[in-house]
Amino acid sequence: MIGRRLILSGLQKRYADVWAVKETNLEIEPGEFVSIVGPSGSGKTSLLTMVAGFEMPTAGIIRIGDKDVTHLPPNRRDIGMVFQKYALFPHLTVGQNIAFPLKMRRALSGAPLKRRVEEILQLVQLSEYRDRYPSQLSGGQQQRVAVARALVFDPPIILMDEPLGALDKKLRETMQFELKRLQQRLGATVVYVTHDQDEALAMSDRVAVMKDGALQQIGSPVELYSKPANAFVADFIGVTNFMPGIHIGIEGNQDVVQLAEGILVRLPYNSGREMFNPVKGSALRLAIRPEHVCLAPSGKGDNSALAGIVETSVFFGPTQILFVRLSRLRDTVLRVQMPASRAACFERGTSVDVLIDEARLQIFPVKEAFAA
Repeated sequence: MIGRRLILSGLQKRYADVWAVKETNLEIEPGEFVSIVGPSGSGKTSLLTMVAGFEMPTAGIIRIGDKDVTHLPPNRRDIGMVFQKYALFPHLTVGQNIAFPLKMRRALSGAPLKRRVEEILQLVQLSEYRDRYPSQLSGGQQQRVAVARALVFDPPIILMDEPLGALDKKLRETMQFELKRLQQRLGATVVYVTHDQDEALAMSDRVAVMKDGALQQIGSPVELYSKPANAFVADFIGVTNFMPGIHIGIEGNQDVVQLAEGILVRLPYNSGREMFNPVKGSALRLAIRPEHVCLAPSGKGDNSALAGIVETSVFFGPTQILFVRLSRLRDTVLRVQMPASRAACFERGTSVDVLIDEARLQIFPVKEAFAA
């Protein structure tokens, strides 16, 4: 299997007066795994169904390789599709389900068809289940049958719409690695729609974030997490603390921001410069990830520490999240991530000093909306 390039040029979809997908330009390289994420109604599934051919775009062009497929029906696009509910035929065995696309395309028959089905069964480690029916399989096994059926005819593009959504957490995580292993082994180009940000970060070469039908940012998982383009992406990808502030000015190569009377923070001048250029006196949001906030017993922090009180904590095995209300910013509660072994020192009601890694702070304009 050789993956092909997928190019979306000015793609749009409108339903009556509602724009499901606004003008979108996206290029996915051969063999790349790209996930599309966003809240409900963001347009990610509409985008996928247009690429699949189930919906016709209002405007724009879809190319697979050098071929314009915008107006071709689904069966002429050579696209493999894996749905959330798998859509397996209950009256067909595993082997028959996998053979179905080849029979429909009249690509193979007889012994060559049986050999191809066996190859794919071995690939997804289901050879011993070839004669079972979908109702006799677990959720994870059904999911692998759906993937095998999408792979069997060597499509240049594979589209996956929430394929792991029906699985429990542990099986879902196992199948994430299985899917990524298969994709890397085959070199397929994969477009993967999910509402699970962690899943997208774990599996993808790049992640595209959508909101209200518009593409907000596309980049590697590291880029999206460490350099979000706006407050929406920062809030949607991972967990982010936001604090209100006022831009005081620039000193040397640092932005000076006032959190409250007498509380100033300094962050690198170029932080957020590619997003917007705040002027003196403008209101803004400061963003900081929970792992970039530290706690010390009250009075043990340095001069830059903010006073706070631990309100509660949540246990996550090796790590723990503490919720700390800042004493001089009454409406601000910060999430602080630390090893569970250290968190035991900070019980509910404990007064603490909050230390923020100012080099990790980012600034965003107040007018931006947060994730839904």
